[in-house]
Amino acid sequence: MTRNKTGEAEGRIVLELVDVGKVYRGGRRAVDGLTLRLGPGLVGLLGPNGAGKSTLLRIAATVTRPSSGRVIFDGADAVARPEALRRTLGYLPQDFTGYPKLSGREFLSYLAAVKGLSRRSARARVDELLELVNLTDAARRPLGGYSGGMRRRIGIAQALLADPRVLVVDEPTAGLDPEERVRLRNLLSDLAADRVVLLSTHIVSDVESVAGDIAIVAGGRLRRRGAPADLLRPLAGRVWEVELPPQEVPRLAAGHVLTRTLRTPTGVRARVLAAEPPAPGAVPVTPDLEDAYLDAIHTPQPAAPTVVRR
Repeated sequence: MTRNKTGEAEGRIVLELVDVGKVYRGGRRAVDGLTLRLGPGLVGLLGPNGAGKSTLLRIAATVTRPSSGRVIFDGADAVARPEALRRTLGYLPQDFTGYPKLSGREFLSYLAAVKGLSRRSARARVDELLELVNLTDAARRPLGGYSGGMRRRIGIAQALLADPRVLVVDEPTAGLDPEERVRLRNLLSDLAADRVVLLSTHIVSDVESVAGDIAIVAGGRLRRRGAPADLLRPLAGRVWEVELPPQEVPRLAAGHVLTRTLRTPTGVRARVLAAEPPAPGAVPVTPDLEDAYLDAIHTPQPAAPTVVRR
């Protein structure tokens, strides 16, 4: 079996972000020495707002150049020579709007022409994608009259126009109703069978049902990465539930991470991360992915080393 420069089996898609950093004017560091290696399948990039996820995705999509580090696609430098990655990339940015005066069909047809699809191929592909994202009935309406959820769906359609090998989507379920969210998650899961899909979100439920590989990011740094079971394993015996009077909740929150609270007729039921029972009457419970996520982003990290330039 022949192999490429990275040692992977030839024909296998590999996208690598190696020690990537991004510092904006004024010294704000959005991404801080982050490394991700991506092969075929869906990777859920999970993190709070402001974690650096969108900047990282823009770097992966060659929209933004990193301040440091490398982006490698199939063994080649995608920062110096981005054309190979761009030819096979589908990208949905977080702030996607499209052209408000064009209809959904006109918009997709225009982008198909830009991507070099023949008129006949473009017509068939646009019809297929409009049906896929459930917008056939709205195809003739201007994008300016679309709801937020409809714009996200047309954004997914434009990202899929050229049948990309690498699909990068930033907060794709924003503005979607519950049924649309499930539909889109299932679509992305199906697409990941034979291509790289990088899905960014701050909503745990968006990834827990479809992603077998989850990367948790906070403060521009990769905190944890693994299969859901791997992320849950370290929390065994560290998640508790306790019911207490409402006035006691601030004291508990001051010393522990509370992953959830629920009002009850007799007080507040709190779910707590702690090595020992956090209060009298606390009982251990089975960890879930939201517990793992909050534990990862609240665990103190070592300071980044100071770089001295000579």
